[in-house]
Amino acid sequence: MIPPRTPQIPVVVLAGFLGSGKTTLLNHLLRNRAGTRIGVIVNDFGAIEIDAMTVSGQVGSTVSLGNGCLCCAVDASELDTFLETLTRPSARLDVIVIEASGLAEPQELVRMLLASDNPHILYGGLVEVVDAAEFDRTRQRHPEIDRHLAVADLVVLNKTDRVGEAERERLRAAVAELSGPAAVISAVHGRIDPELLFDPALRPDHEDKVRQLTFEDLLREEEPDGHEGHADHLHASYESVDFTSDIPMDPRRFMEFLDSRPDGLYRIKGFADFGEGDRDHTYALHAVGRFLRFVPRPWARGEQRLTQLVMIGAGIDAAALSAGLAACRADGAERADEPGRADAAEVERAMWGVLRYVQEQAPEPEVFDAHGTADPREAAAEA
Repeated sequence: MIPPRTPQIPVVVLAGFLGSGKTTLLNHLLRNRAGTRIGVIVNDFGAIEIDAMTVSGQVGSTVSLGNGCLCCAVDASELDTFLETLTRPSARLDVIVIEASGLAEPQELVRMLLASDNPHILYGGLVEVVDAAEFDRTRQRHPEIDRHLAVADLVVLNKTDRVGEAERERLRAAVAELSGPAAVISAVHGRIDPELLFDPALRPDHEDKVRQLTFEDLLREEEPDGHEGHADHLHASYESVDFTSDIPMDPRRFMEFLDSRPDGLYRIKGFADFGEGDRDHTYALHAVGRFLRFVPRPWARGEQRLTQLVMIGAGIDAAALSAGLAACRADGAERADEPGRADAAEVERAMWGVLRYVQEQAPEPEVFDAHGTADPREAAAEA
């Protein structure tokens, strides 16, 4: 099996009722993207200000934000069309964020993403933004918020600076009860760590040296003397747990761990080695909320065979998670350094739980010229 040349692009749905702070959070992501190229799809018709640029009722338009990002204003019926445009290699995007209308049904956008035939996208989670100061009144006006929270993968309890500590704890408990297993994090002015939603892109130095001054640069210059900004405080509301093992994972125990992962564990990413379960492949793992997917790729020649995972969440027990994963490691007969001892039929049965979540590899991307037109000569040269 040959891996795709380019990874799939995660698509994050950003939802919340009017005034909750969705656009403020999105602006924060754009300003602190650290070289990541973000595609923004605005599912709304009103005047939407994004990073000091405005899209006013222009459904079907694409606007360059001038900092490696794009913005589209679309109707929901056009979502697939714009996802096709934004996932072309010529767009060079790393992540796509859909800002849902304040009155949209976010689960419908999630359903459309999961049902999409676009092989270049990967569901990146539903983030529901909640206004802490207006939560009770919002529930009175829009009782459907309970339904929205129930399907969220991550809840951002925003504007927590506008309520006292006791009220903040009450709201957090109420939101957690409604959102079930979703991680709940507190924020002020939509400031969350971008790494909660997507991995930062690593780009060659020359790509950032010769470019126009961006809004991100201007915002850094505006920080008052003696203030370090908010970057150092973004990690306070969530935890990250790393796990590495040179012993393969037992597929059955590992799937039991994933199926029973605790509330508040938002993302799991990394690679899993299943030893005798599949000696030819390592399995890239992508989990967000209750969504789970594996993508196998061949081991590279000389590559060290490891399981390497990162778990991200809020209110999680790091020690218990590490211990739970350690208990998933294979016993002696199943280890990669002792091949042939495990019963082949039993090993195959153990892998069934993993294979249920295996996704087909994306096809090789087309190669586009500067005008976005496919160039068959260049494609043939790369084949």
